[in-house]
Amino acid sequence: MAYRRDSDLEFLGQMDSSDLDDLVYCLLYDKDGDPRLTEELSQNSEYKRYSPDHSQYWREIAAEVQCFGANSFATIFRGGEGVPYREVLTDVCDHLKVNYNSNSNIEKIENNLLMSILERALEEMSQSEIRDLANELGIKNMSNLNAQMMTGIFQKVFTMGGFKSYQLTVIIVNAIMKALIGRGLSFGGNILLTRTVGILTGPIGWAITAVWTLVDIAGAAYRVTVPSVILIAAMRQKHLYADAAESISF
Repeated sequence: MAYRRDSDLEFLGQMDSSDLDDLVYCLLYDKDGDPRLTEELSQNSEYKRYSPDHSQYWREIAAEVQCFGANSFATIFRGGEGVPYREVLTDVCDHLKVNYNSNSNIEKIENNLLMSILERALEEMSQSEIRDLANELGIKNMSNLNAQMMTGIFQKVFTMGGFKSYQLTVIIVNAIMKALIGRGLSFGGNILLTRTVGILTGPIGWAITAVWTLVDIAGAAYRVTVPSVILIAAMRQKHLYADAAESISF
């Protein structure tokens, strides 16, 4: 396993060890908490030397993501290198039937993936749950608000970027991780609105169940790459926008 220089993953080197903890856990353990049979990270000398100070060996973490997204035989011929993160991300999007522009930047494609999962969750929500979610996010003019209108609002938030995009990403990813690995994000701080997370957890769980059926059919690699790219998307948002005042709300 060797890290392939990747501009889309270089930001991991600027993250705190606590920020990387969820990704490392995802790479090492499955959704039942059992060690993954196919992981190589725990055998790496840098992991053994520095863990749990993950920031000291972030390249090895990135390399593990790249290799899970690659064909194992092709990896051998590349000298142990996997594939660029963009290829891992778009492969996940293709598998989950996410609409995206292949020429878009990485942040936009990651947002399309999260939005696709959120759209499925909104379809599972009752009118009452949609109103509760809108109220918790401070959305005005809630009369006759439905899943389609909420989707449009969230799409606008992602398009605008900035702290609100980060806030929404963390709320969504926290709910997704609870469904996928049984625990929420270890970062996020006070921007996580407790009630909002509760409202989303059930519907996100139902949406992920449908997604996970496709993942289980596809094989072991997707059981790693799907949650990994979702976690990386959340970390990228934190890297880009977390310095904004946390008092900002929807």
